[in-house]
Amino acid sequence: MTPLRILHVLRAPVGGLFRHVVDLAREQAAHGHAVGVVAATASGGALAEAALADLEPQLELGLSRVRMTRQVGLDDIGAVRHVGVRARDIGADVLHGHGAKGGAYARLAAAPNAIRVYTPHGGSLHYSARSASGLVYLTLERLLARRTDLFLFESAYGRDTYARKIASPTAAARVVHNGLRPQEFAPVAPRPDATDIVFVGELRRLKGVDVLIEAMARLRLEGPQLTATIVGDGPDARFFRDLVEARDLVTRVRFTGPLPARDAFALGHLLCVPSRAESLPYVVLEAAAAGMPMVASRVGGMAEIFGEAADRLVEPGDIAALMAALRSAIAMPDEAATATLRARVRDLFSVAAMTDGVLDAYRTVISTRRN
Repeated sequence: MTPLRILHVLRAPVGGLFRHVVDLAREQAAHGHAVGVVAATASGGALAEAALADLEPQLELGLSRVRMTRQVGLDDIGAVRHVGVRARDIGADVLHGHGAKGGAYARLAAAPNAIRVYTPHGGSLHYSARSASGLVYLTLERLLARRTDLFLFESAYGRDTYARKIASPTAAARVVHNGLRPQEFAPVAPRPDATDIVFVGELRRLKGVDVLIEAMARLRLEGPQLTATIVGDGPDARFFRDLVEARDLVTRVRFTGPLPARDAFALGHLLCVPSRAESLPYVVLEAAAAGMPMVASRVGGMAEIFGEAADRLVEPGDIAALMAALRSAIAMPDEAATATLRARVRDLFSVAAMTDGVLDAYRTVISTRRN
């Protein structure tokens, strides 16, 4: 097949979205395609900068950075112009935007020869139309849908939520799940100083860290003196630290800052994912591959990962339900369930299948346009 010239656009180099772009860009380059990336100048921290530095030599079309803000603002004009110039300079066949901001830039940029691809990764889909900000973002998504040639959703949940909150896609649409590399299926053993629980992710209220802290505080009154390690950073880090202090858990909860996922897993015996909203979280796939027991919320595409074991998921924000799940998982670890989930993730969520699915979707749309 003729190699494609692909430009990926994202805002913040953090989280699962960033991991997805890095993996996809690396694999596309390995398949012989010319790949470039545009990202925000704002750093995602030392780990993100190291990942970008490692990826850059494989980017035939280069890595460029431009100012991008989380909220809608005047900087967006310059960012859209930058993306358009880059796409035209490199002769992009595919302009693939990730997340709300990356997706907007890719679809607004002046690049008539490129197909415009959008992967939401949650983003605007987490908002409710009942809020002022949600109404703005969902309305903008509705307008941008007209400039989209291909929607790629990482979960059936994302596809269905888009249809419910915005509109049924009139352009081509496909679900392509996130995937893992073979080496990620090596087991991770807990360190000698591992706590009962570990949380790994961005420190935002959306991730439900406060629900975990409240559950631990209530369990402490019943007797179990659980310990936890909270790995990550984010805008609500101070709030969570203050809550730990207010609930008298300072000696039971430690904060480490960001760490690579597998290093983080070794800091606990049980992963807790108490999120209020998700799309298809990499941390759950990574933990399953590492043979990590976990307690997780019933949000986003989580049921697509767990399959028949989805009845083990707990309702988001339900402190009592999370308490019961933690109590049971720690008292009676279900090794068979952990092994079954690991095998399911190995079978269904590979980076090879993810890359093949995305490239096939590109080719189908390009072929349709030419014909």
